[in-house]
Amino acid sequence: MIEHVVLFKFKSSTSKEEIAKIAEDLRALKGQIEGLIDLSIGENFSSRSKGFDAGLVVRLTDESALQTYQSHPEHVRILTEQLKPNLEDVVAVDYRF
Repeated sequence: MIEHVVLFKFKSSTSKEEIAKIAEDLRALKGQIEGLIDLSIGENFSSRSKGFDAGLVVRLTDESALQTYQSHPEHVRILTEQLKPNLEDVVAVDYRF
């Protein structure tokens, strides 16, 4: 199993509506990508976040499924059209368990 964890720090100019749309579109990937077991995304409420606004956790069957997820056309669209233009910073970690 693979856990893909991403922390997002959005630009101050990114609206709550834009962030909600990004989250909605990412959640919609569940069920579309082979090997994607679970996907959750949510807004941070902790003061320990070092300025990161939201977190994403994707559980996948294996490294091949991670590659499929990362290159899936809808994921690439969300990344290039919605995320990259609105991000100040991002951190990602992938690990096996």
